Amino acid sequence: MLLKGLVKIITAILIIYSLFRLSFTYFANNEENKMRAIAEKNVKEKFPNEKSYRQKELEDIEFIRLADSMRAENVVSLLGIDYTYQEVKNKELKLGLDLQGGMSVTLEVGIDELVKSLSNNATNPILLRAIDEANNKKANTEADFITLFGQAFTSQNPGAGLASLFTKVGNSKITPNSTNDEVLGIIRNEAKTAFRRTQTVLEQRINSTGLENANINANEAKGIITVEMAGIQDPVSLRQRLQAAAKLEFYVVRKNLELAPNLNAAHEASVAHFKGTTPEPKDTTQNAADTTKDIAAQDTTATTVKEQTVAGQADSGQSSISDLLAGDSGKIASEEGDSTQMEEGLFSYMMPVINEQNQYMDMPIIGITTKTNASKVMEILNLPSVKSKFPPNTKFIFGEVPGSEYDRNHPKANLGIYAVVVPNTGKAKIEGDKVQSAKFDFQPGTGRPEISLEMTQQGALDWAEMTGANIGKPIAIVLDDYVYSAPNVNDKITGGRSSITGNFTPESGNELAQILEVGKLDAPAKIVQEQVIGSTLGAESIKGGLTAFALSFLVIFALMIVYYNTGGFVANLALVINLIITFGILATMGATLTMPGIAGLVLGIGMAVDVNVIIFERIKEELVLGKSYTEAVDLGYKHSYAPVLDSHFTGIITAIIMLAFGFGAIKGFAVTQLIALILSLFTGIFVTRMITDMYMKRGRHFNYFTGLSRKLFQKANFGFIKARKITYVISAVLILLGVVSFFNGFDYGVEFSGGRSFDIRFAKEYSTTDIRDALRPAFENKAPLVKTIGSGNQFNITTDYLISNTGKENDSLVIGAMLDGLKKANIVPADVDYAHFNSLDYIQKKNTVLPSISEDLKRGAIYATVFSILAIFLYILIRFRKWQYSLATIISLVHDAAIVLAIYSFLRHIVPFSLEIDQHFIAAMLTVIGFSMNDTVIVFDRIREYFRKDKTTDKATVVNKAINSTLSRTVITSLTVFITVLILFIFGGEVLRGFSFAMMIGILAGTYSSIFLASPILVDLDKTNTLAKEEDKEERIRALKAQA
Repeated sequence: MLLKGLVKIITAILIIYSLFRLSFTYFANNEENKMRAIAEKNVKEKFPNEKSYRQKELEDIEFIRLADSMRAENVVSLLGIDYTYQEVKNKELKLGLDLQGGMSVTLEVGIDELVKSLSNNATNPILLRAIDEANNKKANTEADFITLFGQAFTSQNPGAGLASLFTKVGNSKITPNSTNDEVLGIIRNEAKTAFRRTQTVLEQRINSTGLENANINANEAKGIITVEMAGIQDPVSLRQRLQAAAKLEFYVVRKNLELAPNLNAAHEASVAHFKGTTPEPKDTTQNAADTTKDIAAQDTTATTVKEQTVAGQADSGQSSISDLLAGDSGKIASEEGDSTQMEEGLFSYMMPVINEQNQYMDMPIIGITTKTNASKVMEILNLPSVKSKFPPNTKFIFGEVPGSEYDRNHPKANLGIYAVVVPNTGKAKIEGDKVQSAKFDFQPGTGRPEISLEMTQQGALDWAEMTGANIGKPIAIVLDDYVYSAPNVNDKITGGRSSITGNFTPESGNELAQILEVGKLDAPAKIVQEQVIGSTLGAESIKGGLTAFALSFLVIFALMIVYYNTGGFVANLALVINLIITFGILATMGATLTMPGIAGLVLGIGMAVDVNVIIFERIKEELVLGKSYTEAVDLGYKHSYAPVLDSHFTGIITAIIMLAFGFGAIKGFAVTQLIALILSLFTGIFVTRMITDMYMKRGRHFNYFTGLSRKLFQKANFGFIKARKITYVISAVLILLGVVSFFNGFDYGVEFSGGRSFDIRFAKEYSTTDIRDALRPAFENKAPLVKTIGSGNQFNITTDYLISNTGKENDSLVIGAMLDGLKKANIVPADVDYAHFNSLDYIQKKNTVLPSISEDLKRGAIYATVFSILAIFLYILIRFRKWQYSLATIISLVHDAAIVLAIYSFLRHIVPFSLEIDQHFIAAMLTVIGFSMNDTVIVFDRIREYFRKDKTTDKATVVNKAINSTLSRTVITSLTVFITVLILFIFGGEVLRGFSFAMMIGILAGTYSSIFLASPILVDLDKTNTLAKEEDKEERIRALKAQA
């Protein structure tokens, strides 16, 4: 009685609290709907003629403004407590990126760069070789980078000491006598500190944007940090904010006029390099002029290049380059090194800065190039034969083209090339650690945007010394190896104040100032996986998910009542309570509900019903044996505990493994499935029993039979064991055909193959061939993978074009190339520009995965699958204490996985939806494994029960009887789960279609194997008749009581 009373209290508290917690979601949505309506109205009034895609962007901006103004306003009062909009927002059930749009990035912290910075010589070949080997190996192992670095150094330099690479003035931790283990231990501690510092800096940068609800998860062992930001409006800006190392440096610049002879000689040397000859001295100024004229002839827009000056000083004059800069960056220099205009060399890829009189101009940049040609230019400039033509300690850095009309992220923006002087120490004289504060503002009088810097005390002294020694020269202000500006020094600057001027918008200027203010990253962070989802796609996902959720609910409600009469009402009530508490727990945890999370809930609905199906089937069996309703209920629950716990523990095991090894989508699925499974034990066993007992106390009882269920399976006596050889042959043939199909290959998702994936919607319908043929030339004659999504006007395009390049501008280059290709094929109208194409009118979703993280994802998927199977084997072995049960289970699980893989491979080019091997597929496979084992364990529990009571009957007969006795439960549970997954397949949207398809195949295969494979194999494995050696615990207890 005490336990029943406790169940009532706990259930009531959980329901009330969950409803209270979920009310915040309602109030937050209600306020946001009001603000959305106001934002839409305001934008239509202010910008009635704006394009549709731009109007949507403006509405989002206006909504953010309204939301910011409402943060401190009280919006609701609950239980006498007032809650502001921000407090309500913090307590709501959060929606994931796929449900409301947003951005997710995985950053890899560059421990290799940290190791270089800790060394006494970052360019030491011995150090670099060890780092390179460690980087090459890290994709294929779980070992951390420091361990791999130590192993690489030892293997390359047997007997050598690491201390020689890391002893330096000011570092007392490492001495010449330090052992390799001691050095690695110190570096590892520094790496841990740097990783945590990087995480802190990233959190500060994100918080400075106002994204308080961003989810940041760090995995120190793997060196990655995952950031999820739902509803983000400016992915480009946030991408830069996250990756910026904030490494600020000040260098003296060698001016263009000063290096005129060197540039001529460098071009000659580069021409000789391509010809394979030794250059003869000659005047190449005319060649440079010819190149400039050829390029200028293609120009549509002339741009003036102006020198910059240090803030507070007068301009020293200005120079211009008439018609040098092209409006189309792709037309600056021949990307192919077109030898019909001039000999291939430096000036084939870089535009020299000369005037109309063919004279080099007095400018801080020595040339201009395109983003496409940037790597080629840097490669040429660093050729030994070319670099030797320049003064020692010269370093080349890309940066802003002074006066350019384009922002650096614009596809048409060009790059200026600066030649800076590197001190003998190899480091800049002044770095970011000597900057105390940074603030964005506009210069008084001129109105030019600038970032004001205030130096530390030591920084002020160094700055005065540096400016005093270089009057009349430009000083490059370099952030993360990019020159933002190079002002001319007109006088010595004291007081420690300076500024960065450049082509800043208020947004980009504030962003840069915030990055400098927060501080630099101890170890640089590089985005290795990125996903951007538009809000339109999110709205469609919400609609599909809610439809699938509601229909699953209704179908299961109806099925329970049709098959279990009034007993079905108990199961349905328990299901409602289960879901209310599940959502309440998710809201309390601050968890984010994603589309895979909804899939976990829908699947949880089907599997939660299984508890009641198992119990109700046992109650029906007891009633058939003539027991009263009270006795039947008692015995039904009592005999159901073991199979219910066994079946749920298997699902919990796979969910925990998914949490341990999965990323992103898999974790969202695992969390909701884990919560649903644990709660189904509570509601299915305790809550339903409480409701049943309360009803029976009034002298009434629930009915568990209907006309359908009274006849169906009650006298089942199929010869499953006799037919086992036939089923073995069927399974063998299916698996053999599957193995043959494996040679047909699989479609690996971008997560496992690496690359960029785009979901794009067009105005009209096209074939995949049309899209593929249009993009082939744009992607250097390598055709992308193109798949239809839903209707014929929406496609998923996956490509590895430029995926190995590390430049931050590669995303815009890929999108720009895609736009050019689609325009040429007349698939996208000619008047669509980059901004329009990159809006939600076309690109609905983007996903970028670099090869390094794809290897981690693949390895995690393999580990998750292998550990799931091992865990299941051990669980069965411990639970049933006979290896035959474990081996039979594993064989059936491998059979189910093979069938799913075979069908995926065979149908991948046949069905009109994507069958990719991705994280969703792995989640489906692990769930299939859990479901199949669930089915098998239920039968095994009944087999063991029968052997305890009947030790004389032939084992084949006992096993066959057990299969038939559980047939009703097997069919009803499988049918319930199959229907819920079928609904998910139809209404859940494209993102879950492949997942649902794998689940449906897996459910059918799992049901088949639990009946026709696992149990028959159990019989054939039992050569010594050990299955019958089961102790009847109830008989033993009765005997002990009799002795007492």
